[in-house]
Amino acid sequence: MHNTNTYNYQVVRQFALMTVVWGIVGMLVGVLIAAQLIWPELNFGIPWLSYGRLRPLHTNAVIFAFGGSSLFATSYYVVQRTCHARLFAGGLAAFTFWGWQAVIVLAAVTLPLGITSGKEYAELEWPIDILITLVWVSYAVVFFGTIAKRKTPHIYVANWFFGAYILTIALLHLVNSAAVPASLWKSYSAYAGVQDAMVQWWYGHNAVGFFLTAGFLGMMYYFIPKQAGRPVYSYRLSVVHFWALIFTYMWAGPHHLHYTALPDWAQSLGMVFSLILLAPSWGGMINGMMTLSGAWHKLRQDPILKFLIVSLSFYGMSTFEGPMMSIKTVNALSHYTDWTIGHVHSGALGWVGLVTMGSTYYLIPRLFGRTEMHSVPLINMHFWMATIGIVLYIAAMWIAGVMQGLMWRAVSADGTLTYTFVEGVKATYPFYTVRLAGGLLYLAGMFVMAYNVWKTVAGQQAVNAPIPDVAAAPA
Repeated sequence: MHNTNTYNYQVVRQFALMTVVWGIVGMLVGVLIAAQLIWPELNFGIPWLSYGRLRPLHTNAVIFAFGGSSLFATSYYVVQRTCHARLFAGGLAAFTFWGWQAVIVLAAVTLPLGITSGKEYAELEWPIDILITLVWVSYAVVFFGTIAKRKTPHIYVANWFFGAYILTIALLHLVNSAAVPASLWKSYSAYAGVQDAMVQWWYGHNAVGFFLTAGFLGMMYYFIPKQAGRPVYSYRLSVVHFWALIFTYMWAGPHHLHYTALPDWAQSLGMVFSLILLAPSWGGMINGMMTLSGAWHKLRQDPILKFLIVSLSFYGMSTFEGPMMSIKTVNALSHYTDWTIGHVHSGALGWVGLVTMGSTYYLIPRLFGRTEMHSVPLINMHFWMATIGIVLYIAAMWIAGVMQGLMWRAVSADGTLTYTFVEGVKATYPFYTVRLAGGLLYLAGMFVMAYNVWKTVAGQQAVNAPIPDVAAAPA
């Protein structure tokens, strides 16, 4: 029987360790497909190693396996610590771990086999979608059940962000995955034509907005104050940030469908809400940054803080770039180019990746009874490998993207296109090489992290911290 006077770190430990494992897997596939764009013969003529099948495997692995495991780990840790309560329904929490790993393994098998619904970030077929739903509902029960039995009167802001992400992803998944099964591994969307596209990008952009933003902001609002040893700069701003972000993000999806069959008013509405999003996003970034007021010197010695703070600078940059790219005139140049790929990866590698790594470095020693990671210099080394890798990657993609956009719309005096499509591909080639170098460096950093984590936990006893007695504390 578990000691009910301690926090349930078992499930946190499992998810934290799998975050590192899936990070390596997802990024390894990313590096392989980046290499395939330079050397197409790297698919070896095998259908299930083709770019079109490995690319959704890469996105699913980094978003849902790496990012998802880290969201489960941190939300389970933070909700217990801030509520002074053991996780509600421990058996259900264990099910979320094994169920989520099963989803990931099923994705890793079905996607290379070409079993897909063809929807961005929602490629998995209907039987796996049902398993995702079961895991997610269980996750919600555990999370909100823990909040319901909290011993503290206040619900800390990180839990608002985690709670919003859990509820919204449930809604998005159910609506966008609505389908009519034709066989065990084949289904057809419940929507057709432009309605299907609109529902898909309402889902797709909010997967970015809630899974990859709100959830990770929950991490930011807990781990930056903890690591800096400072209170959140402005608690009022954090609440304004929450409500403004949660309300606005929902409406930004149509900016993925500029210059398509979507009605013009819907495209413009998506653009306007995307521009409004700049304010709450930057409010949150400034709030996180300013939490270091009076503690900036800690950045020099503390590589975990470097991960967390630099992740915020990438969050600020990506949330400036996104609204700019949603402006129709800018989008006319950027759409379908590698600029979009650069934007996605400044958010994914810079914001999501770095905040995940920083939070994981914070968690691992505490979950295994250590005061710090095995090697602090290795954390520093990982930080610089990751940061230089990101800069190489996104700079290459920005330049390639703007160049592609300009080449595609260049018109000669006689009204014909100046460049053939293949000339655009040829001009992009050197930038794909730089992108691969950046990706390799970032992946190598994950191996450094895996080694450091291994040395930290090897031979250590799993530790569950005691729950403080708050019965005597004033309400």
